Amino acid sequence: MGSGMPREINSVCIVGGGSAGWLTAGLIAARHGGPGGLKITLVESVRLGIIGVGEGTWPTMRHTLRKIGISETDFIRACSASFKQGAKFAGWRTGAADDFYYHPLVLPDGFPDLDLAPYWQAAGGGAKTPSFSDAVCFQEFLCENNLAPKLITSPEYAGIANYAYHLDAVRLGELLHAHCVDKLGVEHIDDDIIAVERSENGDIRAVVGQRNGAIEADLFVDCSGFSSLLLGQTLGVPFCDRSDILFIDRALAVQVPYPDADSPIVSHTVSTAQRHGWIWDIGLQHRRGVGYVYSSRHVGTDRVEEELARYVGAGFDRLESREIKIHSGHREIFWKNNCVAVGLAAGFLEPLEASALVLVELSADYIATAMPTTRAGMDIVARRFNTMTRYRWDRVIEFLKLHYVLSERQDSAFWRDNRDPASIPDDLRDQLELWRHAPPGEHDFSSAHEMFPAASYQYVLYGMGFRMDDAALARRVRQPDAARDGFERTARMKQKLGATMPTNRALLGKLAEYRFQPI
Repeated sequence: MGSGMPREINSVCIVGGGSAGWLTAGLIAARHGGPGGLKITLVESVRLGIIGVGEGTWPTMRHTLRKIGISETDFIRACSASFKQGAKFAGWRTGAADDFYYHPLVLPDGFPDLDLAPYWQAAGGGAKTPSFSDAVCFQEFLCENNLAPKLITSPEYAGIANYAYHLDAVRLGELLHAHCVDKLGVEHIDDDIIAVERSENGDIRAVVGQRNGAIEADLFVDCSGFSSLLLGQTLGVPFCDRSDILFIDRALAVQVPYPDADSPIVSHTVSTAQRHGWIWDIGLQHRRGVGYVYSSRHVGTDRVEEELARYVGAGFDRLESREIKIHSGHREIFWKNNCVAVGLAAGFLEPLEASALVLVELSADYIATAMPTTRAGMDIVARRFNTMTRYRWDRVIEFLKLHYVLSERQDSAFWRDNRDPASIPDDLRDQLELWRHAPPGEHDFSSAHEMFPAASYQYVLYGMGFRMDDAALARRVRQPDAARDGFERTARMKQKLGATMPTNRALLGKLAEYRFQPI
């Protein structure tokens, strides 16, 4: 290449495997691999254990797997996956036995053209009416009855209701590994990185493996987990601690077998508030994943283990528990020089609302879509990526905090401290003030990089008992006939789906014998 010519990007090296590494490899290879395309290498030490904290996805995973070229039937079989239609939050508002609400994955009827929230509140707001999500959409009904979001005759990745997955994260990594290597031409190197070589301009020139020596590339993707070997350790990008907002810093996790082969598989994530945090409960095909996340500043491990044992019930003493340390936060920037971090190397927040895997998907998809062809173009892509990704992290942090600040629980310092105004981001505080006068709507979220739609904020707000100002409410109930029709459509849809949809367990059982229809 002659002097003065731009340096082309011809190779990508992904450091680290697991879900983050192999999702990134798959998305880049599906778009840029093959003859005449980029050389894509993934180097990892197979002796290092995979953390595998992510067992819940967003609906985006359906699009990601399609892009990579994996059949939904094969994915569900390989990953012991089940269908997820949202999250049930139990005990978050008051801790009473009947205290729960849903954050489903379908929009309220007619939203955003018709906003049913003011009409629901005007009719009693849960005191005299069904819960908000049950009144405005049919998915809470499906979840409460363990019903699936699709039929065995549905096309792959399509359903009657919007859905995501619960999955075994370790098995997902294994499936993606085999597909990327066998079908997409990704080179896999099993090695331990012992050094990182830099160029004069500060770029990473190569990672040095103990057995393979220098592995060079034009772009490096850091998927090395919490250690952040490349972006954090080598390039020195600081870590932004966000534990002043999100207090969770520990998780105690167990895998719980079903009592029998016909046990129901819940069609949603169950998040049950405890005195010092909350417990996730995720139903896969052959087991449940259960974990207590908490703040070690507020409670000791012994007390947490007692509460987790009480939740799981008989047989807990025979289960192997695993403690996971959580450092809530993210890197100051995510792409520096010729290195971009994806997954835990970029950061991690608590597992509430399953944001970990979707941030991997969005980051990897952007890298694949905006892949620069020259080193000079990479700096422009990096600046845009950093702006977009920081925006996304900030929005996720605010949305997670929303769940805590609306709680009325007084049973521990953990819940009281979460309502301390000093721990609430300014933007979230401003939004809460505005939402006293108008429901969350598209006008509140104008970026193309929003993480949660306005409807998601409505589900949490009104599930937690948030109320609009009475005068503002009166000004927003101007279409009573349209609102009545919307509520009636939801009721009819529940009746129809109750008669036609299989249970989660029944559909997954059929899928062991049959396949979904190819697209």
